[in-house]
Amino acid sequence: MKSELIIRSNSTDIDFALLRDGRLIELHNEAESNNIAVGDVFLTKVGKVLSGLNAAFVNVGSEKDGFLHYHDLGPQLRSMQKFLKEASSGKRKDFSLKSFQNEEDINKDGSIIDVLTPGHNILVQIVKEPISTKGPRLSAELSIAGRYLVLIPFSDRVSVSQKISSTKEKIRLKKLAKSIKPKGFGIILRTVAEEKNLEELQKDLNNSLKNWEALCKKLIHNNSKPVKVLSEVNRTSSLLRDVLNDTFVGIHVNEENLYNEIVEYLEQIAPEKISIVKLHQSKVPIFDKFGIERQIKTSFGKTVSMSTGAYLVIEHTEALHVIDVNSGNRSNKAKTQQGTALEVNLIAASEVARQLQLRDMGGIIVVDFIDMHSVEDRKKLFEHLQEEMKYDRTKHKILPPSRFGLVQITRQRVREERNIETNEPNPNANGEVEAPILLIDRIAKEIDDLVEKDIYKSITLHVHPFVAAYIQKGLFSIQAKWSWKHKKWISIIQRDGFQYLQHHIEVQKK
Repeated sequence: MKSELIIRSNSTDIDFALLRDGRLIELHNEAESNNIAVGDVFLTKVGKVLSGLNAAFVNVGSEKDGFLHYHDLGPQLRSMQKFLKEASSGKRKDFSLKSFQNEEDINKDGSIIDVLTPGHNILVQIVKEPISTKGPRLSAELSIAGRYLVLIPFSDRVSVSQKISSTKEKIRLKKLAKSIKPKGFGIILRTVAEEKNLEELQKDLNNSLKNWEALCKKLIHNNSKPVKVLSEVNRTSSLLRDVLNDTFVGIHVNEENLYNEIVEYLEQIAPEKISIVKLHQSKVPIFDKFGIERQIKTSFGKTVSMSTGAYLVIEHTEALHVIDVNSGNRSNKAKTQQGTALEVNLIAASEVARQLQLRDMGGIIVVDFIDMHSVEDRKKLFEHLQEEMKYDRTKHKILPPSRFGLVQITRQRVREERNIETNEPNPNANGEVEAPILLIDRIAKEIDDLVEKDIYKSITLHVHPFVAAYIQKGLFSIQAKWSWKHKKWISIIQRDGFQYLQHHIEVQKK
């Protein structure tokens, strides 16, 4: 298995595409205007406290106030409040927690009105970004995520990711964690910590402690509320921190400053991987070069086709997502009905796992697979779906297929679902479509105007693949005629992301 990360930087945002064996698995976007991200820590004041909900509403700068439930306060809330008071006033100069005396833990099943009062200062962390009409979900139990471990202030526990299956490895990692754990902090070892040595864990711990110290320094005499005191690393670094492993063979970037940032970050977390970072300098846009635009058009939308002839129909409701599996013309290719059902269901299970990650679908997902009467076949389907979903970093749970062939999946929702409109305006809306020759005439006139100015070294035409095929067709193609006419080669680049009648002329001055 080979993984690649393709990063496209625009003037206002950055797009990230994760490919596994050439197939688009994850698609993310980071906009400059996004001031709230999972992992950010804010110093703010408690707003309304509602005993009926056993929760409080807290302003973190979002359009809607954040929601903080009692169960998300963390048992060490009193310790955190005491430390915050001392650090904010400037009385505490040592932020290491070595000399800090913890307070008594709050009652597990207590009431929020007993521990929080409107107007009091509090540190909260974003655990779920604003979705639809809801504000962000908050937690007062802080955690600082590193490459191999998560640091938890005011805690004393040491635990290991459940995804590490080897009991022997869990014992080894736990022993190493206890040997380096600073007083006053808890440690959770992440899945990527598997087979790592003491030196690598210590280096990662030191980076997390530096982030904690930077957070504490921002608390001193800070009267503006709310204020971000710890920012989650940018989406680029966050993705690399979470997904980078031995399967990665390439990280491709189209912008030099971002390229330098990634190289600098990899020097800290994985120096051996610096050689796989490449700066994309081709005239062909980076997403077109790696076939991502084409995969986006075929992977989003209500209907998703698969190479076998089977297809999925994906519907979204307020309460849940429903995915229907259809065999299409695959039903003619198997000897028995039972064989067809199992074959289509296994193929569909792989695509369902991909779609959940690609669209970042969360909440309840119900998949209506083709009915299978064999218990053994249902077991094969369930095990195959579990295997395909093991690469999903988001928390999820899968229930075995019911007698009706329904599989229920719950997947944690931490941000808005990724939704891309793949439908294009119908060029035949007025009863007739513009002939390609009329579009070509328009483009030819624009090229004539540019050549007349005689200040351009090269001209490149970006068009839809259908139009490009029309221009380049035959030995005496339109492209060749243009080049002979102007004594200048006119380059043609196919753009999968363009609409049928869309075109763009790129020029390079002498």
